[in-house]
Amino acid sequence: MTQFWKYHGIGNDFIVFDGTKGDPGFTPEQIAFMCDRNFGIGSDGVIYVNPGIDGSDVTMRIFNTDGTEPEMCGNGIRCVAKFAYDMGIVKKRDFVIHTGRGNLLAQCTCGPDGKVSSIKIDMGAPILEPSLVPVAGDGDRFIDRPITAEGIDLRVNAVSMGNPHCVTFDPLTDGQIDKLGPYLEANRDLFPRKANVEFARVEDGKIDIRVFERGVGWTLACGTGACATTTAAALNGLVPFDVPVQVHLPGGYLKITVDSKLEHVYMDGPSEFVYTGNIEL
Repeated sequence: MTQFWKYHGIGNDFIVFDGTKGDPGFTPEQIAFMCDRNFGIGSDGVIYVNPGIDGSDVTMRIFNTDGTEPEMCGNGIRCVAKFAYDMGIVKKRDFVIHTGRGNLLAQCTCGPDGKVSSIKIDMGAPILEPSLVPVAGDGDRFIDRPITAEGIDLRVNAVSMGNPHCVTFDPLTDGQIDKLGPYLEANRDLFPRKANVEFARVEDGKIDIRVFERGVGWTLACGTGACATTTAAALNGLVPFDVPVQVHLPGGYLKITVDSKLEHVYMDGPSEFVYTGNIEL
C-alpha cells in the first residue's frame, strides 16, 4: 500500500506522492489508471515531490492523465509548495522548487491555522522565440499571427512557460471552441510537441479563459496557460505590464503579473488539500 494525498489548484486536481525517500517510479499505465475518474482515484495528473537538486529545496515531477511527463505545471507547482511546507519537508515559507524548466521560487502565505493559503511563484521569463516554443514560424515572435484551422480563420499567439501554449483572443462560438481545442492541441505541423490551447476574452482589464490541456483535455484550470495568456494579452496591448491581472478560469481565479522586461511572470493563487488515502497497484 502506498499513501497518496489529493490536492487541487482552483479545480486542477492532482494525486501527490511523497518521493523524498525515493522516486515512486510508477509506470505510465499505472499513472493513467490512478487518474481515471471512474476506476481509479481520479485527477488531472500525478505529482512526485522528490528531494531537491541543483540547489533547490524540493523537486517536482508531474505526469498527465495519459502517463506523459510535461515540462511544467503552474497549478501543480502551487500544490507542491503547499504540500512541502504543510508536511514539514521544508521549514521556510520562501523556497526553491526544481522543475522541468529549472529552479523556481515559491513564496507562501499562511492562514491563521499555520497552513499555506496562497502561493506566489516566479514562473521565470516567457519563451517567445518560435524555435524554442516550439512553433512552426519565422521571426523573433509568433504573436497575433493569422492561421486557418478546421476551416476557421483566426489569429493565434505562441508562448512557452516551459511548455508550449497556443493562445487566441478571437470571438468564437462554443461550438468552434469545442472543435478547435483538440485540433490545435494535436496539430504537430504547427506545434511539433503539441500545445496547451487557450481561448481567451479580455473585458475591463480582466481575462477569462477556457483551456484544452495537452495530454489531459478540457480542464478547470491551467496555471501556465494563465501566464502564457496574460503575456500574450500584454504583448497585444490588451492588458498592462507590471500590474497584477485577474485571470478567471472555470475553476477559479489567479493573479498574473508580467514584467515589462519580459524577464519574469508572477503567478499568485491558492492550493487546497482535499484528502489522503492509500492505494495498492
